[in-house]
Amino acid sequence: MSEFQSSNFKKENGGTPDLLGKTELTSPYFFVPPSGTTAERPVSCAAGTLRFNTDYGTLEVYRGDTIGWEQIQRRESQYLGGGTGSNTGTGVRGIFSGGYLQGSNDQAGIDFITISTLGNSQDFGDMSDARRGLGGSGSETRGIFTGGDASPGNPSNRMGHVTIASLGNETDFGNLTVGRESGSALSDSIRTVHIAGYAAPANVNIMDFISIAGLGDAKDFGDLSTVRSNTATFSSTTRGVIAGGEQPSSANAIDFITIRTTGNSTSFGNLGVSSYNTSPTGSSNSTRGFILGGSSPSPIGRLNTIEFVTIATTGNGIDFGDLTQKRSVGADAASKTRITLAGGNTDPASSVVIDFVEIATTGNALDFGDLSYSRFSGAGTSSGHGGLG
Repeated sequence: MSEFQSSNFKKENGGTPDLLGKTELTSPYFFVPPSGTTAERPVSCAAGTLRFNTDYGTLEVYRGDTIGWEQIQRRESQYLGGGTGSNTGTGVRGIFSGGYLQGSNDQAGIDFITISTLGNSQDFGDMSDARRGLGGSGSETRGIFTGGDASPGNPSNRMGHVTIASLGNETDFGNLTVGRESGSALSDSIRTVHIAGYAAPANVNIMDFISIAGLGDAKDFGDLSTVRSNTATFSSTTRGVIAGGEQPSSANAIDFITIRTTGNSTSFGNLGVSSYNTSPTGSSNSTRGFILGGSSPSPIGRLNTIEFVTIATTGNGIDFGDLTQKRSVGADAASKTRITLAGGNTDPASSVVIDFVEIATTGNALDFGDLSYSRFSGAGTSSGHGGLG
């Protein structure tokens, strides 16, 4: 085997030389790969290309044009802990963004918690603009917030993102195909799908998707089986589930999609506890999905119900227990073992309460702590990737 030693070598006309065949780097020092921000990623390159992402502080690899860039090295609990309230501990971080403060206006604040602990939330940063009725999703490293209502009667097409391991404000990602409020979102580790919502003057059945690791505008995914808004959404590593929501007829339908494909939704089953739920919240780990709270027509009003499904199968919802208070349109964040539900509309007030349940059990929710201020119609995500990571 031949070898060469050099501290600096290059092609005659610039650039780096081509190394053909088996190449071993045996320096006792180090190898420095190319580096840059997420925005500076090459748009298309050879599968297997390596670089260091300075935004995430990790190496990443290009897995091909249909998948894109993916982190291959991550320090567990990087930059987590050391805060107050819940955040004195380390572990999966939950993010709660935006919403509406009863009697006030749309909110831009972002809170965070450490899901494995208990305590009050802490300030993370601010959204690029105040919005309610938005979708929350993401990966282990990035939180995505899609759509919403930027002002009364003004459905937004904005998509923004945050780096979950750090603190800071939301930055722009791109635009939805159609601006809408009261939509929902779900994701696997690669792709986010924004589900339906209200695009004046009516609810729609549009589904959009984006690649979480990139930047840019959303593309059409397919259609939901019915037009609706305020659905409960959750996912496994392959399947997304959409439950309940406000629609012209009954609101007990549960649909599913295969996230990595495109196409229309398919029937999963029906809600099992409430026959009509217009504004539940959804959350899950990779196995079990939850439909939390919601609202039914008078005289029932707000709901404190919790039901669950097994995501890999199809069928109707099963009773799990009750929330600590009746509420609708809360925000969720999950780890592999625990689900949290923050805020919500208790009618006539917005809630400050954060509940939690242990996924593997059944039973009533327990108190986790409080948000920094009460709100409803916000969005949530987590560094546990909604319980998948």
